[in-house]
Amino acid sequence: MKELPLTRQRIQSIDVLRGVIMIIMALDHVRDFFHITAMTDQPTNMATTTPALFFTRWITHFCAPIFVFLSGMAAFLNGQKKSKGELSLFLLKRGLWLMLVEIVIITLALTFNPLYNFIIFQVIWAIGISMVILAALVYLPFRVLLIIGLCIFFTHNLLDYPEAARKEQLNLFWGFVHGRNAMVVFNPTHFLFVAYSFLPWTGLMILGYCCGKLFTVQTQTGFRRKKLLQMGFGLLALFIVLRLVNVYGDPFPWTPQRNGVISLLSFMNVNKYPPSLAYCSMTIGPALLVLALIENSRNKWTAFFNIYGRVPMFYYILHFYLIHFIFVACFFASGYGLKDAFNPQVPFGFRPPQFGYSLGIVYLIWISVVLALYPLCKKYNQYKSSHTQWWLSYL
Repeated sequence: MKELPLTRQRIQSIDVLRGVIMIIMALDHVRDFFHITAMTDQPTNMATTTPALFFTRWITHFCAPIFVFLSGMAAFLNGQKKSKGELSLFLLKRGLWLMLVEIVIITLALTFNPLYNFIIFQVIWAIGISMVILAALVYLPFRVLLIIGLCIFFTHNLLDYPEAARKEQLNLFWGFVHGRNAMVVFNPTHFLFVAYSFLPWTGLMILGYCCGKLFTVQTQTGFRRKKLLQMGFGLLALFIVLRLVNVYGDPFPWTPQRNGVISLLSFMNVNKYPPSLAYCSMTIGPALLVLALIENSRNKWTAFFNIYGRVPMFYYILHFYLIHFIFVACFFASGYGLKDAFNPQVPFGFRPPQFGYSLGIVYLIWISVVLALYPLCKKYNQYKSSHTQWWLSYL
């Protein structure tokens, strides 16, 4: 077995940013399981939310788009060591593997139901299908690929209008492509839920792939930083303009609320399912700014985030199972029994609709989960950095 030195070259700013969003991502999943109103209300419901609850949900909006965008960048950088054919085959295999992971491993982590009565297509599925599509597109000239990504990014919200005209009564195919929270009922006890329709996410991955060109060894640091800052501020400006105009870029325009603070929350409340142009601009813009600003940062915080960012799939799978196991312990400790484990109103096993804790407890559990996984992630990163087994590229 060939071993590699632990100093194998990686772009730390990408790993650090990925680590930050992986940690924030866990907050949303902890909230789903542990917050008292997670199953009975939406944190973005302007009539009932509070600034603290809204922010807890809003900050996690950054996770999925940045995760997908960085996956595209990683694909481009991975391709610097491969031929087009090798890269295409790798993306195809990895994409199919990720879709299988979503259906088999992540669904089980969420539901704890070995019968798979409820299958959920989330971000891992979106990354997987986007990689399969990208596997075919990598043969195109770079400029053509960039144009395709930009067209999807800027124009996919045109589909909101025919969808609204049909009152979102869409067929299964459209549910996978661009629909909003499509549900497929196979029989009274088996369901498939498409939370992440793939078209907008594929557009983000393509743009991430194209942005990866800025991180090649041929690109000077100063030029890369300048371009990242320009694009980052440009996307933030676009977000503000789209929300001020309030006509295009998000299927749900913001509206004045009962006071100025809640009106601001409405302004910031953009659509994730599927991700709107305003949503993507609001999230990818700051990501590009962070990449520009932390490239040369080396301190204990970047070292901490770097660990999670180097083993994202390992962490992602473990954190779901850990969160759910902790919740099961709380479930039984609160006096519930096996007869209460599965409720048709809630896809998560052992999750009664009316059960949960305050937001403060949610944050304590989130911090505990993240810190508990740090030693395992660090150990796996050390192993992955010094070994070359084929399966390490898939976990």
